[in-house]
This record gives sequence, structure tokens and C-alpha cells, in this order.
Amino acid sequence: MSKPVLIYYDVLQYQPENLQRLHDNFDVISLATPADDTDEALTVADVSLCPLGYYCGPEKMDRMPKLKVLGSNTTGHPHIDVGYAAHRGIKVVTLKPEKAFLDTITPTSEHTFGLILALTRNLIPAHRAVLEGHWNRRPFGAPAMLSSLSLGIVGLGRLGRKVARYAHAFGMAVTYYDPYVEQGPETPQRCADLKSLVACSDIVTLHVPHEPETENLIDAELLAAFKPGSYLINTARGELLDFTALLAQLESGHLGGAALDVFEGEFAPDFAARLPHHALWRYAQTHPNLILTPHIGGSTVDAWRLTEGHTITRILEALREQ
Repeated sequence: MSKPVLIYYDVLQYQPENLQRLHDNFDVISLATPADDTDEALTVADVSLCPLGYYCGPEKMDRMPKLKVLGSNTTGHPHIDVGYAAHRGIKVVTLKPEKAFLDTITPTSEHTFGLILALTRNLIPAHRAVLEGHWNRRPFGAPAMLSSLSLGIVGLGRLGRKVARYAHAFGMAVTYYDPYVEQGPETPQRCADLKSLVACSDIVTLHVPHEPETENLIDAELLAAFKPGSYLINTARGELLDFTALLAQLESGHLGGAALDVFEGEFAPDFAARLPHHALWRYAQTHPNLILTPHIGGSTVDAWRLTEGHTITRILEALREQ
């Protein structure tokens, strides 16, 4: 019995054991990126994986007459037209509904707190100073102990709740804003609106999915309402944030600093080449109060292995249900 045909894109960089599992269960067509799609590959594919940064919409799906399943080991699907897929009877497999499984995947919340520590404790400039031969603690004193600072969490979902638990372990006062989560015995203190949250928080961290209604959620007006000297952490999605307005607040000194693991337009194939022309990147060259990391929040080898493997399992189950 022949195996189903699956299109795999090298840009996904699956772990070796997961690549082997794909080859064990599918006739795999490997392409570099979706920009390298050919009619020859698309017309025979039963399954296609979908990398972020490459839109899979009606035009592509209509070139795939045998397509049964689209798969993406991501917690969202802005790169897939799920409505059109449903119209075609194509199953879309992502990690978005996998709440129990995702609760075991912790690196993004861990990285969030790592950025909080690195930013507020001046760890990066202190490290650089030591490498330059200096041994003086005084230039790198933090403004305050974490236990005397307040944390405002935007989005009290899976990741927001984990970060809240970490903050409580550090003795921080924690509040949150989430219109979909009511105050309860196991939640932090709820703020009635976003402006109230940022106005009273020493550190604000974002844990909101990218949806049309959340684009530019943190805009110029809201950034101006942040508590003077406060910090912004974003390990969610770059589309939530007005980067021009953020730069203005950093340059004015209204914000004490920011740490960003995500960036606007980061999934475009030419993003790395364009990055040195971005005003925030240039600001970070000479200002230690801005930390930029290349979307490594979920980047641990075990998390890659588990999320890829779980996606493969769900794709195989979806095919069996056809």
C-alpha cells in the first residue's frame, strides 16, 4: 500500500528523529521553501506542512486537488486561510487547540522571565564590561528588587498564567488584563482596562495571540500611558506593538527599557537582510535598555522535538479520519 504524499519545507528545520518519522509514514517531497513550490509537487500532495511567513490561501490550495491536511507546529494560524480550507474539506492541524499538551511546553514563559531579569538587572552591559576588563558593580545597579516591583500581564492564557506564577515566586505584585478571563480565586488581581494596567505596572509583559483585533494593541496612545520608567516585554507577536511609538518612548526616557523576542515582519524571507535598517535595531547598538532576541522563546531542543512530533501525530490521526 502506497504512503500518502507530504510536502516538507527545509526552512522548518525539523529535528532528525521527526524527519525520520515523516519519511517512515509518508512519501516526502522536500522543497526549500513554499516559494519553490511546483505544480508537479502540489498536484500529488495529500498533506502539506505550512511554515510561518508563507501564506497558504485559496490560490495555493486550489493547486492541490488531492490535499487532505495542512499542518503547522505553531500555536496560531495567521498564515493559513482556515475558512477556505474548511470550505474545501481540508483539515488544518495546529497546536492551537492542544491545551493539555501545550501546558507541558514551558520555554516561552521561561524566556519571558529571563528577559525581565536581564533587562532590569543590566546583565548584558555588565557582562560586556567584564569582558572589557572592568570589575565595578556600581554602574549596573538595578533600580529596584523584583520583589518591590509590580508586573502587569496582558493576556492571562497559558503563558500569562505561568509567568504570573514565576512572578509570585519572586514576591512581585501581579495584575492582569484579559477581557476573556474573569477574576477568580486562582488569578492575580484583574484590571478593568488596559490603560489602567500599564499605568500602575513597573513591568508589562504581552501574552496575546496575533489576530486582526490585536494588531497594534500596544499603540502610541497606550505607550504614552505607561508608568514612567517602566519596562515592556514582548515574547508574543511583533504585530501587537507599534514599533515607531515604542522607539519614541525609549528615546524620550518615558520607558525605562524594553525586551523584544518578536519583531514586525520577522517571517518575511528577507527579514534578516532588512533588520540592520530598522530604527529599533540601530537604537539597540548604543542603548543597553533595549534587548532584542531572535524569537527564541520556544527554542529548546526538547520543545522543538515535542511540538513537531505532536503535530505529526495529529496529522496522521487526521488522515485516518478521512
